[in-house]
Amino acid sequence: IYSRQALDVKSREIATVAALTALGHCRPQLKVHLNAALNVGCSEDEVKEVLLQMSVYAGFPAALNGMFAFKEVLQERQA
Repeated sequence: IYSRQALDVKSREIATVAALTALGHCRPQLKVHLNAALNVGCSEDEVKEVLLQMSVYAGFPAALNGMFAFKEVLQERQA
């Protein structure tokens, strides 16, 4: 999947973060892909916007859980 050419890696990570956030029960995988999104060039603000967008489509609890996971990822990256 990741070797296909139609989407760049950054777009793939944005889509993956959105999907895992919407699922709402994939915290370990979400944290891996939040890190990956940052590693491939997504800014913190871009990731936050993706998570906020999920509040409309996946519900506020799922988006809030995603934000909490992102907060952990940011703290872990600073340590």
